[in-house]
Amino acid sequence: MNILKTFPKNKSLPAHYSELTSAEMELRIKEIRKQLGNKLFLPAHHYQKDEVVQFADVTGDSLQLAKISAQNKEADFIVFCGVHFMAETADMLSSINQTVILPDLKAGCSMADMADIHQTERAWKELNKIFGDTMLPLTYVNSTADIKAFCGKNGGATVTSSNAKEMVRWAFEQKERLLFLPDQHLGRNTAYDLGISLEDMAIWDPIKDELVFDGSDIERIKVILWKGHCSVHEKFTVNQIEDFRQNHSDYKIIVHPECTHEVVRASDLNGSTHYIIETIKNAEPGTKWAVGTEMNLVNRLAQQFPDKKIVSLNPNLCPCLTMNRIDLPHLLWSLENIIEGNPENIISVDDETKRYAVMALNRMM
Repeated sequence: MNILKTFPKNKSLPAHYSELTSAEMELRIKEIRKQLGNKLFLPAHHYQKDEVVQFADVTGDSLQLAKISAQNKEADFIVFCGVHFMAETADMLSSINQTVILPDLKAGCSMADMADIHQTERAWKELNKIFGDTMLPLTYVNSTADIKAFCGKNGGATVTSSNAKEMVRWAFEQKERLLFLPDQHLGRNTAYDLGISLEDMAIWDPIKDELVFDGSDIERIKVILWKGHCSVHEKFTVNQIEDFRQNHSDYKIIVHPECTHEVVRASDLNGSTHYIIETIKNAEPGTKWAVGTEMNLVNRLAQQFPDKKIVSLNPNLCPCLTMNRIDLPHLLWSLENIIEGNPENIISVDDETKRYAVMALNRMM
């Protein structure tokens, strides 16, 4: 069932799916999965709802899922349960005869959307006026294919939250300075851990098109941080940590490095989603953990490891709203469209963008 990537996109979920019960949708999804067999591969990000994760062939971080998807040569269809930039990466790494589908095109990422290619090219031009040819661009994989391609074209690379330190070290072996997109907090926390002072960092504001920095010596600047952030992780605060410690002194606090610098410094541990999962998995039974990351993952960890006490650092935090646009109705709709020979919401990155973006990915991998 090899279908070329020439189908229409951007159609909305038909109204009749809202009339189906969860049990009806789950039964139909199981039937279609059985019918498609190895022709279907269904990866799901850690932040997805349980109603979707139950059908996943594999769960993981964004790049991990894209790489696993690319290794699966049997599947004609990769129905990526994540957000838009993740599906883009899966398309760029998969084979030409494989079709990547995002069940809802509105499942985006607010962080990735904070750096578009026009803003980035404009910023690069202005920063080159200030610093000359002394910079290398690095982008978090939580970015659009266009931004990845920009980095590839300009000698830079992608980074993950797991290998950010290694990649920042690599960048400084190439150039004197780096531009870190699009998450300022991961960039700041990583550079600080490598011994770069906050005074040697500046922020590029893409809305005002200006460089913001403390101090008078602009030549000191080593890291230019794009003014972007994760809307989930930025909601964790130092006050939450202080309040939690007052009432629960026997808990360890572990957070993601997309949190602010102050929150990371105030926590006991910080690291990527994989690091958080592995740390809790390998912790002694009876230990207690307050976790600063997306709520669906925290709740799943609490279910998976009942021998430990696992709670959210902010129990009032909402799950990632864009990630959670992928739900049972959209998943079922995607699968039924495949069966009917009319797949919708196909993600296809153009060849030139793909070439440079893969260059940036390969420099990292």
